[in-house]
Amino acid sequence: MSRPLRLAVVAAAAALLAGCASSAPAPAASEDSLSGTVEVYAAASLQRSFDEIATAFEAAHPGVTVSAVYDGSSTLATQIGEGAPADVFASADEKNMAKVKEQAPDPQLFAGNTLVIAVPKGNPGAVATLADLARVTTVLCAPEVPCGAASQTLLSNAGVAVTPASSEQNVTAVLTKVAASEADAGLVYATDVNGRDDVETIVPAGAGAVVNRYPIAALTGAPNPEAAAAFVAFVLGQDGQRVLADAGFRAP
Repeated sequence: MSRPLRLAVVAAAAALLAGCASSAPAPAASEDSLSGTVEVYAAASLQRSFDEIATAFEAAHPGVTVSAVYDGSSTLATQIGEGAPADVFASADEKNMAKVKEQAPDPQLFAGNTLVIAVPKGNPGAVATLADLARVTTVLCAPEVPCGAASQTLLSNAGVAVTPASSEQNVTAVLTKVAASEADAGLVYATDVNGRDDVETIVPAGAGAVVNRYPIAALTGAPNPEAAAAFVAFVLGQDGQRVLADAGFRAP
């Protein structure tokens, strides 16, 4: 074979190999196996944080949609006990989580919270201490709700008896009435007033001794167990804990 012919053959072979290489499929990107909807039942005090966590979780798992229900933990526990199709339950206390222990046998603590006195902007009732709650129009969470049980403990520890103008089913309702000046004061979680400018707050004496601990669990009858487990892990992980800390929650 002449030298020019050999060069032509080599060039043709090189071109053929290059073409094969360029047409070879790229390695497939790893795909997230999670899909569907994950139903999260969470205490009302978690709404802002869990909305943010849900957005981050959906970004990490594009095939999953988080659908959240927020209310008092006692209400949610009752609904779960009656067969509500929840995948995850996040309670504002361990007592209400224990009510659904058959559905949630392995809850894990993920946050803590304490109470503050919330008053309307300008503090028209001149509230300064827990004792003042007995002389002004005060709203509290109902005793069966975690914020209500914590309120009763805080007031009892201080030797203060308060007859509330209303007993609300979740902490959001208490704060709404205070912000609307329908009450002179209310006891809410510190995280509920974080970043708000329509109320003022007083940290009462003894608040640090009354800490609500928040458990979370993937439920045994979860319609989407894989996504439920992943959501719980996300809340317990670095990203979820950062969101909660930024909102003012304590470490569990």
